Amino acid sequence: MSTTDPLDFFDGVDSVASVPRAPRRKRKWLDSLSIYLPVLLMGLLALASYWLLRATPVAELPGVERPVSTEPDYFMRRFSVKVFDAVGILKTELTGVEARHYPATDTVEVDNGRIRHVGLNGLPTLASARLITTNGDNTEFILEGNAVVVREAGVNATGEAVPRLEFRGEFLHVYTTPERIVSDRPVTLLRGTDRLQADTLDYVGDERVANFKGRVKVRMEPR
Repeated sequence: MSTTDPLDFFDGVDSVASVPRAPRRKRKWLDSLSIYLPVLLMGLLALASYWLLRATPVAELPGVERPVSTEPDYFMRRFSVKVFDAVGILKTELTGVEARHYPATDTVEVDNGRIRHVGLNGLPTLASARLITTNGDNTEFILEGNAVVVREAGVNATGEAVPRLEFRGEFLHVYTTPERIVSDRPVTLLRGTDRLQADTLDYVGDERVANFKGRVKVRMEPR
């Protein structure tokens, strides 16, 4: 032991030597976290995407088209249906006790129906029957049971006198555009005081021509 240095007993110790550091566990943990952080983020994104897909409502698949019902989808009672042209002039009016609409054919059946139609010549045509069937735009009418169609006398657009015409039968098919009356069953035509009966009829109103087939009977009053 040295007599000059009271700390001689520390001679065996290096006073400048550095103190040993603790293990770098924290740094290694941060290094590991930095390595696996992208993987963790990817996993979180995948979980979020999966949750969004589960939470989003699934679009409905197109269902099988159902056949249109042959049953009526609505009724009308004590009704009146009017059809106007492009300038607002009344062209056709249909009234009846009861009407039934069939969506499968877009037709309407009318019990005890009445029709009033104004043609291109300006003359009104009246029709009635126990049962009237009309299409969706009211351009065709099928009259069944005591069917009557009357075109009143008057003057057409050219100033020519037009006699009164009346059609009677159990079945009459009336077209409004162009004006035409067709029947494949016996029909009676009254023209003024003249009377004509036939098994079938095809009358074209614009041309004022009537075609008859089958047994035809004509009775003409002297003038």
